[in-house]
Amino acid sequence: MTAGRRVLGIDIGSRTTKTVELEDGRMTTWDIFDTTHTSIDRVRSLAESRRFAAVVATGYGRYLATAQLGCRVITEISACALGARHLRPDCGLVIDIGGQDAKAIELGGDGAFTRFEMNDRCAAGTGRFLEVMAGVLGYTLEEFGGQALAADRPAAVSSMCTVFAESEVISLLAAGEDRRRVALGLHESIADRIWPLAARLEVRGEAVFAGGVAMNRCLVELLSRKIGRPLVVPDKPQLVSALGAALAAVRQ
Repeated sequence: MTAGRRVLGIDIGSRTTKTVELEDGRMTTWDIFDTTHTSIDRVRSLAESRRFAAVVATGYGRYLATAQLGCRVITEISACALGARHLRPDCGLVIDIGGQDAKAIELGGDGAFTRFEMNDRCAAGTGRFLEVMAGVLGYTLEEFGGQALAADRPAAVSSMCTVFAESEVISLLAAGEDRRRVALGLHESIADRIWPLAARLEVRGEAVFAGGVAMNRCLVELLSRKIGRPLVVPDKPQLVSALGAALAAVRQ
């Protein structure tokens, strides 16, 4: 990368949009904001406000970005793999849970992904599911995982469909069940749903947890137990794919 070369990585997700700027290989600026019908206008304003040598987009709305900005796009799988290996050079597995999907990605020795498993057909176990369930239980999303960890045991929750799970949770609360136990039961059901994605892959080196859901302490602990090693959570796990897109721009 030549001196002073500035690049931009964009990750337009279903729930949030993330941007990462790199200059001389260092992250200089980043941003996270809700994905709405005006998100692309905010991204375009950023892209036009500075002189970027290259711009690369990824995520759910990457084709909207390329249509509006004329930038190159890469898949979420490639972007997440690039970002995770950059942050943790020994990374061999990434679990990435976003607003509407969940992915497990196996990385090869060169840092590129070799295989992946993905659940993008159901919101169960994703950020949106957690957001709805936290609201039903009267918790904020930020305190949901901590309250689950405070439970002495989990309540049995059998439904993972958002609609049916909401009804089941309401019934449990009406029956007098402690809401922290319900919270833990929901988290264990989510971990049971996510773990099979990673179980189909070979776990080598460190395991990294990316995406906004990685900030949920209870899921970090439960998935770490199932994988059999600690899950490493980056300082800003939401930015891993946007960082990967910026790194792809560096190579352009």
